[in-house]
Amino acid sequence: MTRHPTNSLLIRPLALGVRLTANLTAGHLLIQLISTATITLFTTIPVVSLLTLLILLLLTILEVAVAIIQAYVFVLSIKPYIYKKT
Repeated sequence: MTRHPTNSLLIRPLALGVRLTANLTAGHLLIQLISTATITLFTTIPVVSLLTLLILLLLTILEVAVAIIQAYVFVLSIKPYIYKKT
């Protein structure tokens, strides 16, 4: 059975979108986990809470950078499919 070119044109951008969404969601879940740990540790061990807060801030900066890079890669990856002449 031969694949229809339209299937490929529809599936690849969807796969790229799923990958982008998964990467961004993983980062957000990690930030949520560390922020919950920071809040929980604040009342019991304030010094460790401050260290996790520092890690949280660094992770947030990293997450913003990753989001920018992922969006750029997504645009570069989907551009050939948008302008592909069929």
